[in-house]
Amino acid sequence: MMTSAVEAYSQGGIIAYPTEAVFGLGCDPDNLLAIEKLLSIKNRSPEKGLILLAANYSQLLPYIDDSKIPQDKRFSILSRWPDGITQLLPKNSNTHRLLTGKFSTIAVRLTSQPDVVALCNKLNKAIVSTSANLSGEQPARTWQEVEETLSAEIDFIIKGNTLGYTQPSKIIDALTGETIRT
Repeated sequence: MMTSAVEAYSQGGIIAYPTEAVFGLGCDPDNLLAIEKLLSIKNRSPEKGLILLAANYSQLLPYIDDSKIPQDKRFSILSRWPDGITQLLPKNSNTHRLLTGKFSTIAVRLTSQPDVVALCNKLNKAIVSTSANLSGEQPARTWQEVEETLSAEIDFIIKGNTLGYTQPSKIIDALTGETIRT
């Protein structure tokens, strides 16, 4: 196990961390080997895409096509954050398919969870986010559950608490407002 979340992230490792409702697994969104390792650990299809979690909107800019967001939609998109709502935004042409899956959008969320905010601000970058579980199983809600089920597979666990939400984030299409996951 590595000595810090920053070290794990920087060296292509997989980090478990608290989000709003459940624990997430994440890595550097620009490290394709780390993303492949994450998908392998979860046994998750690359077609599904992944979420990016960030402390602020500027950390998402390398992955989204901000120019495709109409000015009249910008306020409503930004006012939905932080916490609890993942939005599908137009992806940047350079954004890797492992992040977006089969979609022309990328799933992104800003959070106020202090451990994630601190990590993203230290790195000045977003982190990949997917629930801490094997595909089809219940996501871990505590770091102890992550330790029991996934510690052999991952490189660092941030031993914090979720924000106490009862449901994983709602997913909406940011431009149409359509709900994809309630």
